[in-house]
Amino acid sequence: MSNAVTRTREAGTQAAAPSRHEPALWPPVDVIEDSTGITLYADLPGVPRDKLSVRVEGDTLGIEGEVVLNQPQGMQAHHAEVQLSHYRRTFTLSKELDADKVNAELSHGVLRVRIPKAAHAQPRKIAVKVS
Repeated sequence: MSNAVTRTREAGTQAAAPSRHEPALWPPVDVIEDSTGITLYADLPGVPRDKLSVRVEGDTLGIEGEVVLNQPQGMQAHHAEVQLSHYRRTFTLSKELDADKVNAELSHGVLRVRIPKAAHAQPRKIAVKVS
């Protein structure tokens, strides 16, 4: 495992809204690193764009989302295996990553967050001169 991934770790369940003390689900997240940065894929089924928050505060990346499930009028659930409707996950970002250049995209219930490595942490080719 590489440095950026091992230094990207869980920071607990701190987040902004609605409440830091409200119980929340941890969405499953895959972290993939390449030579230019890391990409996180978070499963957030039922979370629409307007109920999703992706924030960077200092060296912390926070993901929060509220599930919106529309029930037909006049019907109510008699059994629900998942009682919580809020997702929350936070990560501490390493100094190798450029938190100012984070971008995110939501597609079919999967959030993709791309965090590039800072310029000083990117691999670079060194030209060798012949004397």
